[in-house]
Amino acid sequence: MTTFSWIIAASLLGGSLSVAFAAMLTLNTRASWVQMLISYAIGALLGAAFLNALPEALELSKDPSGMSAIVLSGILLFFILEKLVIWRHCHFDECEVHDPANSVSTNNTTNDHDSGRSGMMVMLGDTFHNFVDGILIAAAFMVDVQLGIVTSIAIIAHEIPQEAGNFLILLNSGYSRQKALLLNLLSSVATLIGGVMAYFMLQDMNHLMPSLLGLAAASMIYVAMSDLIPGLHKRPEIGSTIQQVVLIILGIASIWLTGNFFDH
Repeated sequence: MTTFSWIIAASLLGGSLSVAFAAMLTLNTRASWVQMLISYAIGALLGAAFLNALPEALELSKDPSGMSAIVLSGILLFFILEKLVIWRHCHFDECEVHDPANSVSTNNTTNDHDSGRSGMMVMLGDTFHNFVDGILIAAAFMVDVQLGIVTSIAIIAHEIPQEAGNFLILLNSGYSRQKALLLNLLSSVATLIGGVMAYFMLQDMNHLMPSLLGLAAASMIYVAMSDLIPGLHKRPEIGSTIQQVVLIILGIASIWLTGNFFDH
């Protein structure tokens, strides 16, 4: 397969799989499944960031200090975007999208502080997020197919619990299940658009590859550490903690095994 074919396939498969699994989870309303996926997604994100994207970026840039500055700046950038209600969809103090498992447990009843205003904000934020994911997927594949596959796996892993939260917010905003599913599928097309645009734009801008990989690592680290891990602390029981640690390790291990498999 050509690099462009890999980008198209990963973008389409990533978006459709994420939405399909998220819909299955929300229709079955099993909060425990979402929590397990979140723990696995944390490991996949951290594994992809520290074992693949960051080492590749450092190798390409040959400037460890500069790359560290890019990653640090990226984390700050994503924090600012989150504050500006672009990165994580919310415009009020408490929001279901930050705790999809909590949303699942409500059995799709309308939340007291959701007056139907959050549906379009979810779509705006998710479309932007998916567009950025497409750029990161394309940048990774243009450096190396193995890195692209690992990056795609990590993105899909964290998109599933996020899409589950988005799906339920749309239901809480008054959308039917069919319309909520359709809107999520349409939003996922932004991944393909971002990937295709990045492929053609980056053809003559190879010097941007290390920076984009650094930003990819920053985004994965930020989402895992600020968005997903805090939710795990709501279940401090020893049994839950052991399960979370095992699943995080499993996520890291799957990224490591995938990288080594495609490296040979």
